[in-house]
Amino acid sequence: MGKRICLLVLAVCVLLGLGGCRIIRIEEEERKPLEYTIVNQQEIPEEILSLIEEKKAGEFQMTYQSGEEMYLIKGYGRQMSGGYSIRVEELSHSSNGIFFMTHLIGPKDDSMAGEPSYPYIVVKMAYREEPVVFE
Repeated sequence: MGKRICLLVLAVCVLLGLGGCRIIRIEEEERKPLEYTIVNQQEIPEEILSLIEEKKAGEFQMTYQSGEEMYLIKGYGRQMSGGYSIRVEELSHSSNGIFFMTHLIGPKDDSMAGEPSYPYIVVKMAYREEPVVFE
């Protein structure tokens, strides 16, 4: 008798547990491109340069707001040579947020070997409220 009650209670608990589980599916909506400008080294605000200097040894990503402008910054940390470039793959938005995807491109040859480098990119765009997702 005691075994049956335990099995019955266990079965009820399992059924209640399964009944409470719901699969939530978030539909990904179409992303729309955003306008942006890649900021030249000479035009990067001093505050941003200071933040980059603090973080440049490791990979990092951050946003910075200045008035009506927003800066998206992505750094790839210490690389063993120079000659790297960074390509913006996507900068878009949906109701879920802003999506910023970049790609690090290595040097074409080994002539840049020797000095380590700290490649990063700074992109300027109009300020938006949505959260930024770095991909």
